[in-house]
Amino acid sequence: MQSSSVQHSKRRFFTGIAGALSLPYAANTLALSSPIKQQARSLSFYHTHTSKRLDIVYHDGSNHLPLALQQVNLFLGDFRTGEVHDIDPRLLDLLYLLQQKSGIENHFEVISGYRSPKTNAQLRNKSKGVAKRSLHMQGKAIDVRLAGARTKNLQELAINMKLGGVGYYSRSNFIHLDTGRVRFW
Repeated sequence: MQSSSVQHSKRRFFTGIAGALSLPYAANTLALSSPIKQQARSLSFYHTHTSKRLDIVYHDGSNHLPLALQQVNLFLGDFRTGEVHDIDPRLLDLLYLLQQKSGIENHFEVISGYRSPKTNAQLRNKSKGVAKRSLHMQGKAIDVRLAGARTKNLQELAINMKLGGVGYYSRSNFIHLDTGRVRFW
């Protein structure tokens, strides 16, 4: 039989391991919600392919607003096929936080939001830079630039936030953001 101090030490060890394993998730959740939790959140978009604009309050400081999320889903839908998909609200929070960190309160220029599997396959046939299982097809990714901000600076801010994937496309002058695992290219 083990002494109570050995059992206590083992319990502390395994509790510490469990805490460490959950840390990336907890850090992502806290980093995304804590700095912006108590205030209304709004975003402005300009779609580079459709020339449409959307200025929207999507969060009231306590909750995401369902009607606003529906408008975002329509706005960021696949403009090639007309298909609409739910956009991950965390992606909007990521954009909001990135804008706050940049200090630039202009609109985001959207290059790509949701992509249907058909559109993704077509784009993949034209470019090596399109992932076969792109998070765009799940409503968890967006390609943007922020008017008035250097795209390279946005990339650096997004990487430092450590809240998902960040891609930098200097030739086309945009960044890819997603709510998947933390990585960058």
